[in-house]
Amino acid sequence: MIYQTSLRSHSKLSSLIELLEQRANHQPNQRAYTFLIDGETEEVNITYAELDRQARAVAAHLQTVISPGERALLLYPQGLGFIIAFFGCLYAGIIAVPAYPPRRNQKMSRLQSIVKDSDATIALTTTDLLETLEQRFQESSDLGRLKWLSTDSIANSLAVNWQSPSIQTSNLAFLQYTSGSTGNPKGVMVTHGNVLHNSEYIKQAFELSSESVSVTWLPSFHDMGLIDGVIQPMYTGFLGVLMPPAAFMQKPIRWLQAISRYKATHCGGPNLGYELCAQKITPEQVQELDLSSWCSAYTGAEPVRQQTLEKFITKFAACGFEPRFFYPCYGMAEATLMISGINLQAAPVYCSVDTLELGKNRIAEADDDLNTTHLVGCGYPWLDTEIVIVNPDTLKPCPSDQVGEIWVSGSSVAQGYWNRPEQTQETFQAYLANGQQGPFLRTGDLGFLQDGELFITGRLKDVIILWGRNHYPQDIELTVYQSHEALRAECGAAFSVEIDNVDRLVIVQEVERSHLRRLDVDEVTKAIRQAVSQQHDLQVYGVVLLRTASIPKTSSGKIQRYVCRNSFIADELNVVGKWILSPHTSQLELGEIKKDLAKLEEQVHYPENVEQTLEEVGQKATEDSIQDWLVKRIATVLQVDPNEIDIEEPFSVYGLDSSVSMSLTGELADWLGCDLEPTLFWEYPNILDMSQYLLQKAQSLTSHHS
Repeated sequence: MIYQTSLRSHSKLSSLIELLEQRANHQPNQRAYTFLIDGETEEVNITYAELDRQARAVAAHLQTVISPGERALLLYPQGLGFIIAFFGCLYAGIIAVPAYPPRRNQKMSRLQSIVKDSDATIALTTTDLLETLEQRFQESSDLGRLKWLSTDSIANSLAVNWQSPSIQTSNLAFLQYTSGSTGNPKGVMVTHGNVLHNSEYIKQAFELSSESVSVTWLPSFHDMGLIDGVIQPMYTGFLGVLMPPAAFMQKPIRWLQAISRYKATHCGGPNLGYELCAQKITPEQVQELDLSSWCSAYTGAEPVRQQTLEKFITKFAACGFEPRFFYPCYGMAEATLMISGINLQAAPVYCSVDTLELGKNRIAEADDDLNTTHLVGCGYPWLDTEIVIVNPDTLKPCPSDQVGEIWVSGSSVAQGYWNRPEQTQETFQAYLANGQQGPFLRTGDLGFLQDGELFITGRLKDVIILWGRNHYPQDIELTVYQSHEALRAECGAAFSVEIDNVDRLVIVQEVERSHLRRLDVDEVTKAIRQAVSQQHDLQVYGVVLLRTASIPKTSSGKIQRYVCRNSFIADELNVVGKWILSPHTSQLELGEIKKDLAKLEEQVHYPENVEQTLEEVGQKATEDSIQDWLVKRIATVLQVDPNEIDIEEPFSVYGLDSSVSMSLTGELADWLGCDLEPTLFWEYPNILDMSQYLLQKAQSLTSHHS
């Protein structure tokens, strides 16, 4: 099945340089971006003229140290510094490679792979990060050869030295490295023409105008955060408001407060972002919001859940959020960003299909609730984009009642993978069986078209999507095998399961025969959870250890991850031991833990004093009370006995990923009545170190003011 729509042609701009120059010339004093430093009220702003001038200064300096066409690694926290550096690269004719600064104690294997693959020659960052990053990079031969530049130390007066490069729509603007495989990341080659086309695509699909406003917490090094959060406001000429991702993770209410405050119209993120809002925002906080301006709440980057949409609609209806505001869409970095989206005035379209038939790649109406899969439509293609549903084996278009691979063509499709001609040909240059129609981008996603509406049903390959990021199971499985000597090589499977409307990670792994009789299940599962947390920043939901030679494989010896997943759900695996993040603790015990937490909060917290500082808390908080709070809160999150929490064990042992850690930091900050660094759980990696740091901080403030 093939589907395409045609609307008026996109803009005739030749490059993103020309775009910013036009804005600076015609609207010099208009605010381009506002960055909320704390995610709330502390803000910095930049106009089009200021951005143009600072980008020229950065470009002028770059033109003296590297040549046009070379690659520059961008290592910035969320903020205006990244935007200035990104446009500075464009102005210099340098190909930007957006990435994210590694956290303390985080392995740099993925960053090493990106630098090696892109052959970047210079790394741009901030003055605050420069010394730390430069020292860490010296530990690696690939990273140590990079030149370094802190762009915030460049004088604006250099702008007069800028030489305008010769840039056409066919020139590369940046390399978007796909999230996922740490050993083999691929750089999507995105041209100026790709970005301009997709920006026009988004503008028309969302009916954006200069009166629109966006608020985003999505990281700028990610395709959705960069294209929609940074470039789209510039392209259409409206205000773009940004906040640190950690600010949202700590307190999801901050995102909705900013939407309410700035009367935002165009904001979104992955499904889990809406799930967090629905779960964590209190009824009292809901009453303070006005979301009536939010006409396009887009959701994509991971499976869109009907239950999440309905839960969010119900919770925030009282503050003006309407069902038609939700805008399910579909896209990927290989297509710059957006591939399909609904009509702005239409409510989301739902489709219920028979689960058993879906497993056979057939679409049939569901007869009962037990065997029903609920799907959310992701709209239609726009402009010159064409979507074809193809049988991946025969390469022929599928009938309307069959699931197939989603193939895409159009001017937004990127040029391929950097320095990977074979993978580029396989993914970006596909033709239908007749050899006449193409080339198409093979997305690797499975779906079907119903009355022109695209529905996503899964992945052709075993990619795991969590928090809108792709994780390759092979990478996780290698980490698992290497985490403990009792585990067999090439005998593990990593996959996701839906638990309480959220996709969670499960590990199934065989044990070596020689270790079966003396297997320490707690030791092995703890090693697995810690390794996955440290190397992939993922929280493991379940670890299942299997008897030797029992994991499902094909006749050629390949792991059958889908069969493993179904067997896990049906409890049919040959299990010798397991750990599951589930209610091991009784409801009575959990109730007692929560009561203890409430008592601790009453002892320390001063909710009526909005000016409270850590100094004041230090007068009542003790090291023991802080430790007790952390132990009981982590026990509640993991639903385990507090006695199982060791205050000297690293947090990674308990599998706390960044989203959980930042959420706990936000709760701890609320309890203590102060602001805490989002990196707290990485800077102080166990309960003992963290409690001592917080107490010392409080005592130093007290002594300083005494």
